Amino acid sequence: MTRPLYFEDPTRLTFAATVTAAQEGRVALDATAFYPEGGGQNADTGVLRWEGGEARVTDTQKDKGSGRIWHALEGDLPPVGTSVTGEVDALRRWRQMARHSAEHLLAQAFFRVNPAFRVAAVGMRGPDCTLDLEGFPTEADAAAAEALLRETLAQGDLLLETRTVPEAELGAYPLRRPPQVRGQVRLVLFRDLAGTPFDISACGGVHVPQAGLAAPVVVLRTERIRAGLTRVTFRAGAEASEFLSATYRDARSLAQALSAGVPDLAARVAALREERDALRSEAAALRSRLAAALLAAAPREEGPGVPLRLLTLDDPALLPGVLAAVPPGEVCAAVTPSGRCGVGSGRAEWPAGEVLAQALQRAGGRGGGRPDLAQGQTPDPAGFLRAVREQVAGRTGEASALISSSPADNHRVF
Repeated sequence: MTRPLYFEDPTRLTFAATVTAAQEGRVALDATAFYPEGGGQNADTGVLRWEGGEARVTDTQKDKGSGRIWHALEGDLPPVGTSVTGEVDALRRWRQMARHSAEHLLAQAFFRVNPAFRVAAVGMRGPDCTLDLEGFPTEADAAAAEALLRETLAQGDLLLETRTVPEAELGAYPLRRPPQVRGQVRLVLFRDLAGTPFDISACGGVHVPQAGLAAPVVVLRTERIRAGLTRVTFRAGAEASEFLSATYRDARSLAQALSAGVPDLAARVAALREERDALRSEAAALRSRLAAALLAAAPREEGPGVPLRLLTLDDPALLPGVLAAVPPGEVCAAVTPSGRCGVGSGRAEWPAGEVLAQALQRAGGRGGGRPDLAQGQTPDPAGFLRAVREQVAGRTGEASALISSSPADNHRVF
């Protein structure tokens, strides 16, 4: 069994120990400050050193059966019986502890906002940590929980206390959620200076000695997920501070580009969105008028079938408008150089979808639509127009010759 020094003092990052076992790229020690992966918390990494050797610790895992903690090493292994010194990666450990402590504290804040907001699952593998909560908390609830925790820490820090108690004594502690272990249960408490607990949880992880070291705790977003849960994504400690600083720098740069201050940025963006929407409406109206004008300017072929207009459009955005502007009694076919194509019909006996489908059978491509308007894609724009003309005119050979010789057959719009 390995003595867990990280429980005795979570801030201890260096230690001395003896190798008790070695196998397959890993060693077990009689004592360690390296926290093994578990409880949603990543394993510690760092370095082991011994006389004449050194190796990087890339992973730490606990064998529950034997109680041994195994350290995966890069390089040669120290022999059994070797005295070693260990050094835990301080940045990784402190960030892991800040994430874990913030998870406890934020979960308690949500619980105080509404006891229905109970934790179903947690995730702390990266800077963006998550709480999956029951009770469907809203963005307003998240803001209230964040504010409650911020105000609590502003009034006085919360201190860490851990204790291990028999399962039978758990009734004396107001736990947020039932423990997932039996027998002897390790409790993590955060108390104010007067001794009043803010949060008590059964937990096998390591935490910052003072809650203020996990601050700020910032909720980034909420989203509904499977099984009726709401996922709250947050950051804590240095990772939250880095995120907020980077976000502010980006906001300041954007505000300067828009000739506004950061506090005025939201109003400035809202005004720009209104302007954008107005311009979009204006552009749509102009595009509709242009489409109608282009259709009216296209030569109308009077043949043995129905009045037909054929157009080649340089702008694919005009295609729907042109097809929709077909007057009653006429049929229109249009293509773009890229192969976007369509048929508009003002004659019930000439459904646009059927005309398009038959033309695409000959010219190649796919598409579909309503009886009045249908669109598709073809690899042969000229062949598509030829197929529509022949279909509507009700003849093949003669129309094929005309389509290649007459300037009016393929009216191009620039």
